[in-house]
Amino acid sequence: MKTLLNLIWLVLSGFWMWLAYMFVGILWCITVVGIPFGIASFRIGFFALWPFGRQVVKKPTAGAGSAIGNIFWFILSGIWLAIGHAFTGVLLCITVIGIPLGLANFKMIEVSLMPLGRDIVPNRDVNSAFASGAA
Repeated sequence: MKTLLNLIWLVLSGFWMWLAYMFVGILWCITVVGIPFGIASFRIGFFALWPFGRQVVKKPTAGAGSAIGNIFWFILSGIWLAIGHAFTGVLLCITVIGIPLGLANFKMIEVSLMPLGRDIVPNRDVNSAFASGAA
């Protein structure tokens, strides 16, 4: 079922959001200081491309640097990507079949606003991530 959802997602939302994340990541990577932000954008972009079967968890090692970096990310990139997720989520929720995909888009808004200090893990590894204090 998750493969079917991912394929539908890829066509209706995933590819377009992936392009947005790749564009933002390339812009961040133009400067040396922005490379960690670019890498985070690429990581979240590939999650946006094929999200079902994976989850975002907080990294236990994330500290003040991630929090400060998320402020810069939020102002320069996060708000625009979150608007993209909200817009596509609303469009998907117009149809009954698109409601699960629209809700998935709304869930991705949080990680699009603050990607630093987060990790993407397969659903089967979520319990071990929580056990190690990642959440």
